Amino acid sequence: MIGVIGLRELRTLFASPLAWVVLAVLQLIIAWVFLGRLDTYLQVQAQLRQISNAPGITEFIAAPVFATAAIMLLMAVPLLTMRLVAEERRNRTLTLLLSAPVSTAQIILGKYLGIMLFLLVAIALVALMPLTLLAGGRLDPGLLATNVAGLALLAAAFAALGLFMSVLTAQPAVAAIGGLGTALAFWLLDLAAPDAGGMLSQLSLLRHYESFGKGMLDTYDAACFVLFCAVFLALTIRRLDAERLGG
Repeated sequence: MIGVIGLRELRTLFASPLAWVVLAVLQLIIAWVFLGRLDTYLQVQAQLRQISNAPGITEFIAAPVFATAAIMLLMAVPLLTMRLVAEERRNRTLTLLLSAPVSTAQIILGKYLGIMLFLLVAIALVALMPLTLLAGGRLDPGLLATNVAGLALLAAAFAALGLFMSVLTAQPAVAAIGGLGTALAFWLLDLAAPDAGGMLSQLSLLRHYESFGKGMLDTYDAACFVLFCAVFLALTIRRLDAERLGG
């Protein structure tokens, strides 16, 4: 049942003009950054050859592309998740969904699966740009893989947070603004933390994403992302369950 709900949400997303606009804007900005970094690399390539341990093509071009994609997802994911539950509540179809013979957890996980499948398509399109460099150079597969993994985990965290914001309101715009503001707060907590190893720093999504961008597959950072997703999905299920029991 989770798969059925997930595929339904995925079809709904691809039927929405907003999803195509988000994909198009994401690709345009990423392509601009990619071509800009490629042009810069070609200009300094001769100087880099004279430097020992100089950054390779993956570090110089691909890593900044994924860093830009991370910032773009921060802004794009709330726009995609805002309607998942809020629009159903606004259109008065949420009552019908809650009266169906499926559990609240299946409903939420199905919607989460649908948005994650869409985001994985977007991430795959981002990854295709650096892969084109194989036509004329060598890539660091480890660095490329960790960047893809980090971006997927970050997108999962944003999606879980956005889904929670969507379940709190009947207005998609309010859910989008709340999701964007909260995601930005979790992203920048590391800058506001007085202690680099303190609690605020540990809650920062930016801090946990940085290791992936540098080519390190840190299991602690990965676990933090998984825990973040689990917490907000559990809160979403609990909130919708309370509404279901309340009639």
